[in-house]
Amino acid sequence: MLDPASPFYIKPRLDADLFAWAWRFWRASNAAHVRRAAPVIAEWSLASRACFDELAALPDLDLDFEKKGLAMLCHTAHALEEEAKTAETARRLGVPAEVLNADQAANLNPGARMAIAGAICFPMDCHLSPAHFVHALQTRLLKRGVTFVWSAEATRFRSEMHRARALVLADGREIEGAEFVLCGGTWSPDLVESLGLRLPMQAGKGYTLTLKKPHHPLSLPCILTEARVAATPMGDSLRVGGTMEIAGRALDVGPARIRGIVESFCRYFPDYTPQDFADLQPWVGLRPCSPDGLPYVGRTAALGNLSLATGHAMMGLSLAPITGQRLAALLAGEPPHSSLSLFSPDRYSSFS
Repeated sequence: MLDPASPFYIKPRLDADLFAWAWRFWRASNAAHVRRAAPVIAEWSLASRACFDELAALPDLDLDFEKKGLAMLCHTAHALEEEAKTAETARRLGVPAEVLNADQAANLNPGARMAIAGAICFPMDCHLSPAHFVHALQTRLLKRGVTFVWSAEATRFRSEMHRARALVLADGREIEGAEFVLCGGTWSPDLVESLGLRLPMQAGKGYTLTLKKPHHPLSLPCILTEARVAATPMGDSLRVGGTMEIAGRALDVGPARIRGIVESFCRYFPDYTPQDFADLQPWVGLRPCSPDGLPYVGRTAALGNLSLATGHAMMGLSLAPITGQRLAALLAGEPPHSSLSLFSPDRYSSFS
């Protein structure tokens, strides 16, 4: 965790929030927590996939939704053995998974030679372009009368009688409402701290590099298991990304991180060299990471009409539709889904 080129890196710094987060991270890193959380994450993931199918079927929403599956590529026999155990767990949770040797795995990406011992194939996985997805949703929502307020910083909630009355912006404007849903990513804790709501969260920085015209295209998305690098075909391009860097909210680019991603990719796909990535501009983003690996979803006791949907880390796109669906049901007055108790925004607050 202290190696700047490793898949998971924590930048040492004197920060009380980081220490508190790390302590809770350590407390949650146990088999009992995994046994409790895994069935819920599996259920939400499968339900979210069904939501994506519904969205993709809408006549005025072009998502370019690809249902080709996912391959976990293992460079070594040891990694393949370990991932085979994960595949067995997945099958018990209702997620299909198949263990493939090197020859069988070669058929998954016939256009790109792979240096691997084998792979785990998850046939129900899907992918799409996040930018394309967000643009399509925005276009549809604008047609349905939704108002977007751009380039506006939210600073606090104005509340009365234990209810939020308005969201106050940095320029003094207020956005009034009957219900509020906070989806502020890594900045969510700042907005609710004054309400007494504690959301332990760290920004998990990740990087991506996009090859516009890859000379050996991939047929389906891959996770390079030992390196924790993802390679995703998006139309005619190939997006390669990874790392989880806990280093605050700065969006500076760490050359060692980029080098680690590129070298790992070339190790699995030997027909590529670092020179293929030499002139690419890295994209940097921050994932909102809770210490127990679970998002904050549902109502909070901090304010009677405030709900949260944040802290999804690397599951944000995957779980977005089901998160929205279950929050919408909650706001409509339906009983909360049983799984929401595990995602309670109040689980680290004194009033929980």
